[in-house]
Amino acid sequence: MGEEPPDEEVVVEVIGDDYSRRILTLTREEPRSVEVLSEACGADPSTIYRRIERLQEAGLLEDRQELDPGGHHYKVYAATLREVTLRFEEEGLEVEVRREEETAADRFTRLYEGFK
Repeated sequence: MGEEPPDEEVVVEVIGDDYSRRILTLTREEPRSVEVLSEACGADPSTIYRRIERLQEAGLLEDRQELDPGGHHYKVYAATLREVTLRFEEEGLEVEVRREEETAADRFTRLYEGFK
């Protein structure tokens, strides 16, 4: 992955938002489009796009390209978050973020299935 983990305060702030939590919950099982997320959250697509941007900046959501039956590409979003643990220590709040680990084989399979 090579990316620097997001600041713990950012993660706590992002998951503190109702829409962000709903997006993470909905995209946990399968990737979803903005249209589907917007409908499920009862929010305008612009609101969903703003939350997606914050979730991606925090490293909690990724986008993927999908291919529809007509041959057009579109984006779907999938949660990379597996678990967040908050511990209150003498030194302050400790946040541990666990992400889903996708293997090269998983990426290849997903790419191959997208072209079927």
